[in-house]
Amino acid sequence: MLGGAVAAGLGLGFLAVLVIVLWISSPYPDSGPGGALHLAAGLWLMAHGTELVRYDTLSGVPAPVGVTPLLLVALPVLLMRRAARLGSASGVGVGVGVGVEAESEEVLPASAVFSAVLCGYLGVGALATLYAAGGPMPADPISAAWHLPLVAVFAAGAGVWTAKGRPAGPLPGWVPGAVRRAAARPRYALALRSGAAGVLVLLGGGTVLVGASLVWHAGEVQSSFLTLTGVWSGRFAVLLLAVTLVPNAAVWGAAYGLGPGFAVGTGATATPLGFEGAAALPRFPLLAALPPEGPGTPLTWAAAGVPVAAGLVVGWLAVRRAREVSYGETALTAALGAVVCGLAMAGLAAASAGALGTRALAAFGPVWWQTGAAAAGWVLVLAVPVAVGVHGVRNRPAGGGAGDAWHDSGVRELRWAALKEAALPLVPPAPGTPPPPTAPPPPAAPPPPAAPPPPAAPGAPAAPGAAGAPAAPGPAAVPAATGVSSGPGAPSAATAPAAPGAPGVPQAPGVSAGPGGESVGGAAEVPGGQGVAEGGVLAPGVVGARVLVRRRPEG
Repeated sequence: MLGGAVAAGLGLGFLAVLVIVLWISSPYPDSGPGGALHLAAGLWLMAHGTELVRYDTLSGVPAPVGVTPLLLVALPVLLMRRAARLGSASGVGVGVGVGVEAESEEVLPASAVFSAVLCGYLGVGALATLYAAGGPMPADPISAAWHLPLVAVFAAGAGVWTAKGRPAGPLPGWVPGAVRRAAARPRYALALRSGAAGVLVLLGGGTVLVGASLVWHAGEVQSSFLTLTGVWSGRFAVLLLAVTLVPNAAVWGAAYGLGPGFAVGTGATATPLGFEGAAALPRFPLLAALPPEGPGTPLTWAAAGVPVAAGLVVGWLAVRRAREVSYGETALTAALGAVVCGLAMAGLAAASAGALGTRALAAFGPVWWQTGAAAAGWVLVLAVPVAVGVHGVRNRPAGGGAGDAWHDSGVRELRWAALKEAALPLVPPAPGTPPPPTAPPPPAAPPPPAAPPPPAAPGAPAAPGAAGAPAAPGPAAVPAATGVSSGPGAPSAATAPAAPGAPGVPQAPGVSAGPGGESVGGAAEVPGGQGVAEGGVLAPGVVGARVLVRRRPEG
């Protein structure tokens, strides 16, 4: 519980220090330090979306201030998320402050941490609401009663989920089984990612539109900034307020590009087709960059490129790379991404809009349902055909035909298995591995008997080299390598004496070793100098066998 209270106190303290610094630097403060602290409490509640009430108006009628700076919302969200994350990791959120290590290593259940942090945060929020009621801009109690718990629940849930490793499932048991089975399908995760990417593209495009408008109306923006206040502390406060409203301006720019635009009062709307009505605008730098009144121009029509880019991105990211996904599945995923984009933009439009007063200032910002419907429609029209086209291009066979069996996965596996089987006889066995048992080699055929010499004619002289005469010296006989025949009619290597091997060099399989001329590797002889291994695969010749013998390591 203390972790949530500390998170709320840090947010209040940050805003209190900022307001006190501006109050001290102001030459003509309207109130004392108590008024500044009351204002800081009101701003902290406003950071949760709470509507404030301004009583010092010209008409004397209380005026609501409901436009919440979205950048200011990041302060309580980050602090609350951090408190819940640390509490889930080490039990900090229950009895220890944020950033202080717990004495025990016990990890508390997620529900206990969530409840404890939430109770501590809401307790401080209730006290801040009561304290801000006595200031110049008190909070509306009804608005604070539901905005403050909503933001706290969202931030605490995000912190607990992060501490648990961001699990994607399974869903709790109280969720219906059909919903759990449907959520487990990959199409929904892909639709969420593609829809979120579409939202980012829309917000980025809206930021570009706002920046371009500020540059285009730089003179009006500068004049509004300088004439609003003359002291540096006031100008610094205006600058801080403008910076915190930049996310709001990005959402407004996205709504402008989508078509519905945004309201700048009860009777004026800015759209790419034109600026309708007469706007009663307060003097502020961001409002000075609005497009001029009147019909639209080709320059304002170019804002339609923002939703076009979002639709293309959603369609591109909605395609899965698996070949078994059908075109209908791809189109459905893109459509779901469009729905996600529309819902997110509707929520952002509702959060960025509000009232700045009464009567003419009662409506400022985009209409949430119009913005959401326009975002879903733009993305749906563009993303579905783009996703189907990208799916067809990615899954197109490389050979070009639908019946191309060469690139089929099953055929590729068969080719790879045949390649490995054919390469086995060419790979030497590992050191220390006994050779596989093979059948004994077939007996070598005996050499054909030599034909007797024809009888010499009586009285004829004997030819040189005949019997009884010494033979001429010739080249020494070279013993044939084991497992290789010398040719047709020659004795096989199995019956020839084996050449002595080099000391320390093991004999290769298929090479004759030892007395008797038996073949170790079980290779038979064929004419032509190659041995036939078991299975009918040609084994390497003599030279190759010697190379293998040299490369084989000693076992």
